[in-house]
Amino acid sequence: MREETVSWSLEDIREIYHTPVFELIHKANAILRSNFLHSELQTCYLISIKTGGCVEDCAYCAQSSRYHTHVTPEPMMKIVDVVERAKRAVELGATRVCLGAAWRNAKDDRYFDRVLAMVKSITDLGAEVCCALGMLSEEQAKKLYDAGLYAYNHNLDSSPEFYETIITTRSYEDRLNTLDVVNKSGISTCCGGIVGMGESEEDRIKLLHVLATRDHIPESVPVNLLWPIDGTPLQDQPPISFWEVLRTIATARVVFPRSMVRLAAGRAFLTVEQQTLCFLAGANSIFYGDKLLTVENNDIDEDAEMIKLLGLIPRPSFGIERGNPCYANNS
Repeated sequence: MREETVSWSLEDIREIYHTPVFELIHKANAILRSNFLHSELQTCYLISIKTGGCVEDCAYCAQSSRYHTHVTPEPMMKIVDVVERAKRAVELGATRVCLGAAWRNAKDDRYFDRVLAMVKSITDLGAEVCCALGMLSEEQAKKLYDAGLYAYNHNLDSSPEFYETIITTRSYEDRLNTLDVVNKSGISTCCGGIVGMGESEEDRIKLLHVLATRDHIPESVPVNLLWPIDGTPLQDQPPISFWEVLRTIATARVVFPRSMVRLAAGRAFLTVEQQTLCFLAGANSIFYGDKLLTVENNDIDEDAEMIKLLGLIPRPSFGIERGNPCYANNS
């Protein structure tokens, strides 16, 4: 079913992005407060269930078999080990557990069956489960839905134009098609991108426009900061200005008022003060844990201290039905 959405034009989003910073933060914060409980923060925990050995050539990724990086391919994790890590994550306060596999696409084999078992077991712990397994067939999406999968992550990374400069092994259309498959299944979609890869402001604006004009709005919009990895084509990419990160987050909040806006990979680059500005500007979700796939994340104890300092409260699991965008829950 198509959600009720604003018909955003590219110029609309461009105008929002270029709003003076103080006014933009104020506008984004007002929208956040009108759609979510004040100071509510979603904490997600990411587990890399299959690390390294990916056949794709994503220029930012340490897991590509085409580059010589610090990552050594590992076998897929066992169900019991993943569930045990998920239990610890829930004990630490995580309400969503994300399972990532370095696959181009999921295959109908014993490893996919293992994922289904993981999804069911972690859902039984009371946590939402999100998976990032690459491209999916409709049958696979249905199996994941039946296993209880809450959300599926499949990022677009950037604008269609810039995307072609960082990835050649999977087309933009492939990614859009996968999102269509997930939407059709009834699973919520988690879809955003990466900033700081050398893209322009216009590329970031176009990415948000692509997401905003789809039939289904993502339940979550992760904003990742590039973490340059030695051995990848983007290893020497200079860091993006924090203000560009903040503008991206605030614009995402305005354009997607009922979606979770996640301050995702690369958050460790930001100070507590910078993260606070991001929360004021509309971010209401983070990854919790010392590592995100192959890159460093903020220390758990430091995050706990920040959450306490800012008076943030945890967003509970299953606040809304699968397949729907987030909605105002403070009315």
